[in-house]
Amino acid sequence: MKLAFIIDSIARLDPGHDTSVAIMEAAQELGHEVWITQAHQLGVTDGKATALLQPVRLTPVQLVEGRWLAANPWFEVDEPSLRFLEEMDAVFMRTDPPVTVPYLYATYILDYVDPAKTLVVNSPQGIRAANEKMYALQFTGAIPETIVSQNKNVIREFLERKGSAVLKPLGGKAGEGILFLDPSDRNFNSLVEISTLQGQVPVMVQTYLPEAKLGDKRIVLLNGEAIGAVNRIPTGKEFRGNMAVGGRVAQAEITEREQEICAQLAPVLQRDGLIFVGIDVIGGYLTEINVTSPTGVREIDRLNNTRLGQQVIHWIEQTRTAKVGAISTT
Repeated sequence: MKLAFIIDSIARLDPGHDTSVAIMEAAQELGHEVWITQAHQLGVTDGKATALLQPVRLTPVQLVEGRWLAANPWFEVDEPSLRFLEEMDAVFMRTDPPVTVPYLYATYILDYVDPAKTLVVNSPQGIRAANEKMYALQFTGAIPETIVSQNKNVIREFLERKGSAVLKPLGGKAGEGILFLDPSDRNFNSLVEISTLQGQVPVMVQTYLPEAKLGDKRIVLLNGEAIGAVNRIPTGKEFRGNMAVGGRVAQAEITEREQEICAQLAPVLQRDGLIFVGIDVIGGYLTEINVTSPTGVREIDRLNNTRLGQQVIHWIEQTRTAKVGAISTT
């Protein structure tokens, strides 16, 4: 197969942490061609999506004394060429959030990939539909009590009723801008004013879950099925467990309650073409659904001696084989 990955600059990726690199390595190891591009290199010609694509060859990382070690250099690329994306068997949209206007334009371009020829992971329509904070609100039995508002009085009333809460920007990533709210904090008004741009932009406010001190679990789902998990534990004085802000990672099992949450999500994710997803769970409650470039694979593989990237590629292989078989019988 030929697989294209829309990523940020490969030179800035961390091969020992980045999930995109893990999946690309798996594709190469399983004998497939790996090509890379960036969102700003996409376009449309003759009604078909194009990209300036480069073949890439990777030197896989090695696990040494519990750490991923990368060669230097760890990748080689050839000269780029402009190609139709439908020449690829699958295209992975793995540009990091936030979902800016250029990001949205890239998803519009991906709408012009022929789904009969090429699988796009994740679906551009699904990415647009699934704001990583708001999308979880439809699963009312799985989430903690939550409001979305830009109104300071509404947020204050919720906070005083719940005792403490967590404020999240709707377009944030990697824990950026998440605030712990305490009703006695004299900075409350300023915090809300800054976060809502003086009441012009809504934010999410959730009940604070004390179990967050024990970790914020990332569960990776493939076509709605949980394939691995890692716990991200706050360190020092930080209340956030995100790896990007220094959270410590630890092995994690997927509980019966978490399997129930995944079962609730599965048909909706499949309907929306959200194939590779990371969900965040604290104390048995779903807090976010990550669909743009969910991470965690390297940490899960390191802690559990798994190869989740290979599971993803095997699923792509089976899906493509089934699609080709269906086309040949019609």
